[in-house]
Amino acid sequence: MNAEAPRIEHLLRRILALFAPHRATLTLTISLVLIDAALTVVPPLLTQQAFDRGLFPPGGPDLPVLLELVGLMVLIWVASAGLGIWQTYLTASVGNRVMGALRVSLFQHLQRMELGFFTRTKTGVIQSRLQNDVGGVAGVLNNTISSVIGNLVTVLAAFVAMLLLSWELTLVALVLLPALAYAQRRVGRVRAKIAAATQESLSEMSAITQESLSVSGILLAKSFGRADAENERYAEENRTQIRLQVRQAMSGQWFWALVQIFLSIVPAVVYLVSAYLIQGGADITAGTIVAFTTVQARLMWPLLGLMRVALDLQTAGALFARIFEYLDLVPAIRDRPGAVALGPRDPLGRIEFRSVTFRYPGTPDTARPTLEDVSFRVEPGQFVAFVGPSGAGKTTISYLIPRLYDVSSGAVLFAGHDVRDLTQESLREQIGIVSQETYLFHATIRDNLRYARPDAGDDELRRAAELANIAETIESFPEGYDTVVGERGYRLSGGEKQRIAIARVILKDPAVLVLDEATSALDSVSERAVQAALDTATRGRTTIAIAHRLSTVAEADVIHVVERGRIVESGTAEQLFRRGGLYSRLAGQQESRSA
Repeated sequence: MNAEAPRIEHLLRRILALFAPHRATLTLTISLVLIDAALTVVPPLLTQQAFDRGLFPPGGPDLPVLLELVGLMVLIWVASAGLGIWQTYLTASVGNRVMGALRVSLFQHLQRMELGFFTRTKTGVIQSRLQNDVGGVAGVLNNTISSVIGNLVTVLAAFVAMLLLSWELTLVALVLLPALAYAQRRVGRVRAKIAAATQESLSEMSAITQESLSVSGILLAKSFGRADAENERYAEENRTQIRLQVRQAMSGQWFWALVQIFLSIVPAVVYLVSAYLIQGGADITAGTIVAFTTVQARLMWPLLGLMRVALDLQTAGALFARIFEYLDLVPAIRDRPGAVALGPRDPLGRIEFRSVTFRYPGTPDTARPTLEDVSFRVEPGQFVAFVGPSGAGKTTISYLIPRLYDVSSGAVLFAGHDVRDLTQESLREQIGIVSQETYLFHATIRDNLRYARPDAGDDELRRAAELANIAETIESFPEGYDTVVGERGYRLSGGEKQRIAIARVILKDPAVLVLDEATSALDSVSERAVQAALDTATRGRTTIAIAHRLSTVAEADVIHVVERGRIVESGTAEQLFRRGGLYSRLAGQQESRSA
């Protein structure tokens, strides 16, 4: 318990810090809460006066006094209701803004995370943090501050009023509160653990949904006849979720039942104790008893509210901890202090690897590195290709150029600068990537093209499409550039998707173009169309091509042959073929397969 206290205190400080930008609104809200809380304890005191001075004074009922007191009570309740509406608007406004800012902050932080984070984390788990976890704390963000302050002030005011009415009855009304506070703490711990398990289960359900109900997942399940297995996998996790939800609902029921019993019996006990006190000569009138039980009700419900907030905070603490866990992640790839931006005078197409060795994060030091002592140089405007067996490390080279990963040792230079000394934004502005798995958004062709340059005009879009050899195809569609491509572009053929991706890169107009197996998954007809588009796209710019089919890079200025993470041969296609090394063997294998 002692070790847990600092952690909870730190968590509470971070939660309260979320409200810092809204101090002015919170100050107004707190002022309204204080006024409203103070007003709620006045009517019970007026009730005592109504009984003792208006209904049962020594000379009989006094209607003028009674009308005055009743009118004052009505006025206070109307004012309190108005303040409550205003307060609700302010708290809802602040709470939702804080929640929105938290969600955006989390999204922006995840955008800064390195590529490796996303390769080891399920997309559905990330989505769950953004949606389920942030959504799960919405009620706490909306209601906590106003509820705590309002209820606390009401409790204190009611406690003072009860003492003024009868200190003896006050002791009776509060005798069981310590036991309730202890029970609440125990229940809160249990609910927090269940809440954490519930969110983990929701994350897994989101991951299953994202994997199984995506276009790729559906195609895989249908082609392998695994729909029933996927249904059972989801159903099993759903059963887990149901069990956790039932446990969550039932975990505090005995506590609330105890609270309900307490609230029900206290007035009866007050009546009984009052009778004994009156018999003992205590100065307790009927008005005092009515007023006291009214105030006692005013005390108990705010106390109940405080207990609910305490339970909610303990439950939400598990969700906040999950959110802060992601916010506390430190990106492995980030700009160094003093990082410089590339300028127009820099030789933007020049790339150099100096004795680069690279291991993917998490790879043991004893394992063979993915790249080992790799060195080469690319001059502006050159067409350089990397070929070799699968798993040789070719694609990894393309990841290191835009600094999607950092080298383990050695250096990658771009325009004469170590990429670690450049701002990521200026570096990646100069690099365009066309990969084998083209990603298109579920949006129109126009929107997908403008992802590269949001301010591009229609003429620029058409010019890029023409250069990518896709303009006629787009214009043959009934909706032209407004055609929705579907999730990941599944409404288009592989060649059409690839050429739209090339048009997108052309619109970006980078100094360096990286082609990672850009035609390997295409049929011969689509390959020829895409290759024609690539020939246009690569003209006048430095090109790095990762290729499996040697025929696609036969015209490269330099071909580097990669094997087991090392460059084992370099030269033109003709030179390499004559040497009779690995390149020659690969070329022979491909010729025999095509024959």
